[in-house]
Amino acid sequence: YTDLTDREIQVLRLVAEGATNTEISETLSISHHTVKSHVVNIFNKLGVNDRTQAAVWATRHGII
Repeated sequence: YTDLTDREIQVLRLVAEGATNTEISETLSISHHTVKSHVVNIFNKLGVNDRTQAAVWATRHGII
């Protein structure tokens, strides 16, 4: 999907489920800073501006 990495897809799924950055960092055992980096990269790759738009994109493309 638009050159998202496997990890970015994992993060996107969690974002789409409504998880906070803190929850994502705990779930994936990565730092809060790393989560923020992934989220920014996802937004840039998808051309969206917020978590809601990312969730809609993920739903439309069958990621969740």
